[in-house]
Amino acid sequence: MSEYILEMQNIIKEFPGVKALDNVNFKVKRGEVHALVGENGAGKSTLMKVLSAVYPHGTYEGKIIINGVEQKFSKTKDSEAAGIGIIYQELTLVKQMNICENIYLGNEFERHGIIDWNKAMSETKKILNEVGLIESPDTKILNLGIGKQQLVEISKALSQNVNILILDEPTAALNEDDSENLLNIIRKLKKKGISCIYISHKLKEIKAIADTITILRDGKTIETYKNDETVNLDKIITGMVGREMTQLFPRKEHTPGEVVLDVEGWTVYNPEVPDRKAIDNVSFNARKGEILGIAGLMGAGRTELMMSLFGAYGVNRTGKVIIDGMEAVVKGPRDSIEKGLCYLSEDRKKNGLVLMMDVKENITLSSLNKITSMMRIDENKEIEVANHYVNALSIKTPSIEQKTRNLSGGNQQKVVISKWLMAAPKILILDEPTRGIDVGAKFEIYNIMNDLVEKGVCIIMISSELQEVLGMSDRILIMHEGKLTAELDWKEADQEKVMAYATGGRSAVLPVN
Repeated sequence: MSEYILEMQNIIKEFPGVKALDNVNFKVKRGEVHALVGENGAGKSTLMKVLSAVYPHGTYEGKIIINGVEQKFSKTKDSEAAGIGIIYQELTLVKQMNICENIYLGNEFERHGIIDWNKAMSETKKILNEVGLIESPDTKILNLGIGKQQLVEISKALSQNVNILILDEPTAALNEDDSENLLNIIRKLKKKGISCIYISHKLKEIKAIADTITILRDGKTIETYKNDETVNLDKIITGMVGREMTQLFPRKEHTPGEVVLDVEGWTVYNPEVPDRKAIDNVSFNARKGEILGIAGLMGAGRTELMMSLFGAYGVNRTGKVIIDGMEAVVKGPRDSIEKGLCYLSEDRKKNGLVLMMDVKENITLSSLNKITSMMRIDENKEIEVANHYVNALSIKTPSIEQKTRNLSGGNQQKVVISKWLMAAPKILILDEPTRGIDVGAKFEIYNIMNDLVEKGVCIIMISSELQEVLGMSDRILIMHEGKLTAELDWKEADQEKVMAYATGGRSAVLPVN
């Protein structure tokens, strides 16, 4: 028997105008964790969609061999029957259903033509115990946190007796504790002999969990390494981007100008629990030509604070928002945009883009008044503007008429940034601006941020990556349970200080605005 449970040989996959996979070779050993890394658009997800028959046999060239036998899957059910399970970055659970119903959705136990719920519940308990989830099988998904939802996704795959488990960015939305718990479960699965294909942009996780690392770039296999002491992060990054990146965070010295945003006593009540404060008496300012970082643990209120300032969260709000010395009355996002305050959402696919619309339509969506003449969109001007931003931000797309859903994550993020640049913001809030994108695209976005700051734009950046906050911010505000607990200059900030304030371990007297 071959030591390889999976071999993908000379895989070629083409889309109109794009060769997504170009003679890719990929082999996975039995019972190993094999990391698949590369920039957005490198072909990782496409390769896995070929393997799982999202792209069935006949739509690609090359061979898929499992346990020494060539497979020609015509549908995803065929790949599942062959022991392949896949967990996507965007969870596919039905939130109104309970855990048991989700795990066996489409694969229900039957007895005399009726679903056998007793057996389903019994089997669910066994699987949940396997992944360390103590919740009852009849718990609805909507009552679980993201980390536990991810465990339900793994349970769903295990219920199908997988031999090969594909995890596509499984920790992208998880905090550190949930991420570490997930890695421990993957280690347990490995001990049971399950082979895991692990896709992630978090290279420290890759080093911690992988036995083998394969790098894709521009649809081609670049190298496969055994994950040992000779393989460091710099070596992986160089393979991914095709060049050495001597500095992950291109910090530039900024000279902040006058205060452009002043927030005084800002309190916001949770719209779902009206007597609970989501934001509690927050005051801070932000200046032209600076990057103001917002740090804190998940649930600290960072996103709620910025969304409420933008007019997209909560209606029961007190306090003052002052933009350029004038109090701003913000009833909704349109008011904010008109006053020069724009917000890039942490969820670009849900709140940042209309995925079925093309690149040019997404870029101009928030500034239609700038390309409208006589109540009609000037199509020539729309094309001109879209081409300008595609070139200025180096957006990789076959054309400005490409559907945005077909772009890589990094290029989708650049489209969202282009949309807000066209709105000419004074204050640009970036909520998790590099989530789910590769190191090369991150570097490009950091440079865009620096360029905007040099032009006098105030950038407020929320990030769950502490190194990113420390590496790019001029000042750092730290939140805990809806309150600001500290303000630090980047020169005095370090991981220990930030985490101490973020966990409520220290109290601080904030400077008066």
